[in-house]
Amino acid sequence: MQLGADHVRVRVPATSANLGPGFDALGLALARHDVVEVRALASDEVVVEVEGEGAGEVPGDETHLVVRALREALDVAGAPQTGLHLRCVNRIPHGRGLGSSAAAVVAGIVAARALVADPAVLDDATALRLASTIEGHPDNAAPALLGGATVAWVAGGPVRGARAVRLDVHPDLRATVLVPSARLATSRARGVLPATVPHADAAFNAGRAALLVEALTRRPDLLLEATEDRLHQDYRADVMAASAEVVGALRAEGLAATVSGAGPTVLVLSDAAEAERVARVAAALLAGLPEWDVLGVEVDARGVVAERLGSL
Repeated sequence: MQLGADHVRVRVPATSANLGPGFDALGLALARHDVVEVRALASDEVVVEVEGEGAGEVPGDETHLVVRALREALDVAGAPQTGLHLRCVNRIPHGRGLGSSAAAVVAGIVAARALVADPAVLDDATALRLASTIEGHPDNAAPALLGGATVAWVAGGPVRGARAVRLDVHPDLRATVLVPSARLATSRARGVLPATVPHADAAFNAGRAALLVEALTRRPDLLLEATEDRLHQDYRADVMAASAEVVGALRAEGLAATVSGAGPTVLVLSDAAEAERVARVAAALLAGLPEWDVLGVEVDARGVVAERLGSL
């Protein structure tokens, strides 16, 4: 497989995983994006320029996550490795539960897809399996890749690896994210989860996760009940006490608040008519706390988008 382009641009959305009861399965793409521009170089040089989130913090060499994912994708495609110049303009907060690492992985894989002569060798199914292998689970990678809401799982049998289905969300669905300045490593958030949970709690979450599919796609009026969780958020409260308090306060106001992914960002889902009240209640709740930002965001229906800027 040869390269078909030497200059591509990729735009990838933020994501929120779990959405309450859908632990490691449900995800939602949010219209806040990282943009990565990739040039293939004739030399072996690797240059990574970062603007915005992560600038001065993330690696500027082969160990950068976009570069690593791009290289693995080129290997899967059977395409030659090349020198790289990356320019990353990042708007997805890092370490806040908004899928920044999944976005980087998906951006790298889709950049490789845009670079190779036959993009079909890195179709969505292949890209998702590869992204999930790098990430460890598909709940953020799936919505970043496919857009909208997604249900992801890891299949066994003859078709092994991560798979996902995309859901068309209700046109009135709105998202508000409350983003703290504090970060939380996903490994720490996952580390406090118990090895087993009561059967009643598992059954409760199975019912709520099923209800959430209905709420996201057809019945936003069910969002408050559909986002109830007994599987992970209470166990994580000690490592994100402020977020747990904010979630509780918002839910007491009748708003469908959850921890976004591994946290500590808080996600509130609503219909369009209620979005203004969400913003008002959130602003009042966080008044005098400058370490939190309240952002209203649209659902990203497209997922990752790539374009070729220069062909070979």
